[in-house]
Amino acid sequence: MQKRVLSGLLSAFLVTGSAQAADDLMATAQDFFKPIPAKPPALEGNPASAAKIELGKMLYFDTRLSESHNISCNSCHVVGMGGVDLQETSLGQSWQTGARNSPTVFNAVFNLAQFWDGRAADLEEQAAGPLVNPVEMATTEGHVVEQLDGIPGYHEAFRAAFPDDTDPIRIENVQKAIAVFEATLITPNAPFDQYLEGDETALNAQQKAGLQAFMDNGCVACHSGINLGGEQFQPFGVVENPGEDLLPPGDKGRFDVSQLPEDEFVFKVPGLRNIALTPPYFHTGKVWDLKQAVRVMGTAQMGIDLSAEDVENITAFLHSLTGDQPRIVYPVLPPSTAETPRPNP
Repeated sequence: MQKRVLSGLLSAFLVTGSAQAADDLMATAQDFFKPIPAKPPALEGNPASAAKIELGKMLYFDTRLSESHNISCNSCHVVGMGGVDLQETSLGQSWQTGARNSPTVFNAVFNLAQFWDGRAADLEEQAAGPLVNPVEMATTEGHVVEQLDGIPGYHEAFRAAFPDDTDPIRIENVQKAIAVFEATLITPNAPFDQYLEGDETALNAQQKAGLQAFMDNGCVACHSGINLGGEQFQPFGVVENPGEDLLPPGDKGRFDVSQLPEDEFVFKVPGLRNIALTPPYFHTGKVWDLKQAVRVMGTAQMGIDLSAEDVENITAFLHSLTGDQPRIVYPVLPPSTAETPRPNP
């Protein structure tokens, strides 16, 4: 009888301890991370409207914004593939390739800045960069306006999006429209979001072990917040240089923007949302295996040779960051006419 009582007390203690541990894990996670909201955030100084979002979507998919009429925003940030193009570096004008891997456009609205080196403060500023980059869309701001002005169907679309503007087809409005559309490309309702909102069953046991390992090993020092990253700049290779394939000496990162010696080889910390959908990894795009990327981060950033179990568990946790993907209906674009500026391949 006494043995049965002791056994019952021990079982009750273990159950209580297990429940307490589960509560502690969730509470700690809720301190470090926040779920993605169901609705996109408002952009300061750039209020959204249905007409502006629709115009931004049209511009995002329209290849005529490029000099060759072959490249659109969606060419490098494919909305059907996690907001990336699954290439080491993207193809641009005349088969040139970019210098860095194209980061995902999904949830980019939550980042502190845009591009790997943070040279654009927000989505609006970022929207102009690829248009005029000679390796990417290779046009000019003036030619973008000339191109759109030469497509009659865009006149009404711009008037609807910017009803108070007497001259709405301007590069600033192109940027604003693209930005409000890109701000809608968020991926809420990932299993990890459900967990953060209190659903203990949203993560399986391995994913919870991975979350614990992710926090215990210090990954949260950089990868925290709503996007699990994207909120700070950090040097790549804090403890150990990952090698020239991953950290080529010719690309000094944020130094090219600031010219400050302390910014050499400093890059924006990438967000980890939907990371399982967006290989290859790092600014060079040289790592295709997510488990390898986890191991590299352990050694290069934290000086830790992660165990095989930790790598497996952390990778399982990272898979829980895949949220509901945006459902975008491809827009019907206004037709060109005989007077529309022609491509220059």
